[in-house]
Amino acid sequence: MRWVVLAAVVGLVAAGCGTTEPPRPNGALVPVGARDVVVDVSGEELLTGAAVATRDLDGTALVVNVWGAWCAPCRHEFPQLQRVRAETRELDVDFLGIDVRDNDREFTVDFVRDRQVEYPSLYDPAARSLLGFGKYRNATVPSTFVLDKQHRVAAVFYGGVLADELLPRVREVAAEASS
Repeated sequence: MRWVVLAAVVGLVAAGCGTTEPPRPNGALVPVGARDVVVDVSGEELLTGAAVATRDLDGTALVVNVWGAWCAPCRHEFPQLQRVRAETRELDVDFLGIDVRDNDREFTVDFVRDRQVEYPSLYDPAARSLLGFGKYRNATVPSTFVLDKQHRVAAVFYGGVLADELLPRVREVAAEASS
């Protein structure tokens, strides 16, 4: 009898027990009708201090990378993201980073400059901007979101992402009609 109870408990845990946690995507394309809208994400740009908001990028596909200077996989991921950005310059795609859990802004600024990151990042030590991602707000670091032109979540990569994984998805989403 104990084995039956144990098997039932393991089954419930494996099934998620009705959890409200988001699915653990691996970069698979989310069907258009099942995509969640990202509520406007805004904040202060890390290097310049200027206001940055996703609403300023309406009408473009958007790659959003959640990172931290303290995060080893993030360090390895920046060249991959830069490559995807370079290879999609001709497409209607913007890139935005969200720097979380970094309390030393000066260190983080140096970190970005040393890596010659060419796209803006929000400076968000408290990770408040992630609230705009709804069910994805508890994203791991790093995470990369590919948003369609209506800023709905079209794909999510949890953990470090390689250019060869991200590039096809970005091209696919950028090619979608704006509807």
